[in-house]
Formats: sequence, structure tokens, C-alpha cells
Amino acid sequence: MVHPKSLVIVPTYNEKENILLIMSAILEQNECIDILVVDDGSPDGTGDMVQAEAEKNPRIHLVRRKGKMGLGSAYVLGFKWALERDYERVFEMDADFSHAPTDLNRFLEAAEESDLVLGSRYLDRRISVVNWDLRRLILSYGANVYTRIVTGLPISDATGGFKCFRREALQALNLDKMKSDGYCFQIETTFKIWKRGLRVKEIPIVFTDRTRGTSKMSGGIISEAFFLVLKLRLGLA
Repeated sequence: MVHPKSLVIVPTYNEKENILLIMSAILEQNECIDILVVDDGSPDGTGDMVQAEAEKNPRIHLVRRKGKMGLGSAYVLGFKWALERDYERVFEMDADFSHAPTDLNRFLEAAEESDLVLGSRYLDRRISVVNWDLRRLILSYGANVYTRIVTGLPISDATGGFKCFRREALQALNLDKMKSDGYCFQIETTFKIWKRGLRVKEIPIVFTDRTRGTSKMSGGIISEAFFLVLKLRLGLA
């Protein structure tokens, strides 16, 4: 099947151990896919590595930011960049191989009939996570149960960060009002697309925790998500 022009957005901060490998793996999956790396001024030289590859490969693009500005704003920047350049499918994807590049074509196929495709770690009550400790697993699974109960969002994994948006789904969002980050950003985008009556589909993925580099998860991101869910339920966000 020939798929439309697609973009994988990869936010980075100190990902020199992963970035060349992940870009190569992404580009191997389908010729319709380009990459946009949004680098938050990585002091380890990640941005320079991407720039060198972009100069050799027209499918690789880079936006540099001056400092660590957060995941949510990186994706908003990437979404606007994609819409301005007529991409029809836009992915969120991590740089650390926790999301398998080999799943990209499954997302593209599902997006033929859905406006937003989510990679789910918890579909049909099956837990598909590798190398997480019990505390992190309970926290993640519990956050999704909490989100479903409070908002009514019929999604098993609203906090996951492996997604494919049709252009129409991004256009339905007011990107200038998206202020959240991390887990919170993932919940907010999915909830707002669902509330607008667009088609949301989950497909199963296996999430494998990073083996190189350092996790960016923090307590502040988790607490932000707790309060955002309440605001979404009350129509305040």
C-alpha cells in the first residue's frame, strides 16, 4: 500500500547514544516517512549529530531550541511545522527505542480508517512493558485507570507517547492553547480529539524501557497530569 507523506517527530535532549540509530531505523521502514528532530539544546552534541545527517539526507530535518523547554512544546512546534509543509500523517515517537520503529507501518495502515492511532501498552488488559520496575508500572497503569474513570475517555493507554495523527486531527486542536507536558500532554491531545467526535483507535505495542541514556520522567510531570485530568473533566482545560 502506498501511504501519504508522513513525518515522525522525535524530541531530543542528550540522546547522542541513540539518535543516529533511531533515525536510520525509522527511515528504513517506509519511503513516505521523513523525520523532524526537535532538539532542546542538548549539551552532549545530539543536535550537531542530527545536523550532519540532515546535510546528507533530505528526509531528515532539525529544529534547535535554546534550552530544555519540555516535551509538550516540542510536539506543538513539530505539529505546526508538519501542517505548514503538507504532511498528511504525523507521528510522536521517542528517541530511545522504547517505541519500535518496525511498528510504524502498522500505524500507517490503521490511520487509513482512524484520525488518531495510539500505541497501547495495556490493550485488552494485557500489560506489554519490558524492563520497568513494579513501582513505575503501577504508577503508569494507575494513571490510565484514573484518567478513564474521571474523564470517561474510552482508552486503555491515554498516557502513551507513540501516536499517529491524521492531518485533520491536528487541525482540530487549538495548538496555541496546548500548555501541558509529558503524560499530561498525551492525555490532553487524545481527550480533545475524542471530544470532537474524531475516530480514535488503539493498536497493541510492546514498550521496552531505554537501555542507553537517561529517562526524562519526573515527579512534577506526574502531578501535573493528576490535576489536568480534573480540569479536562470540568471543562477548564
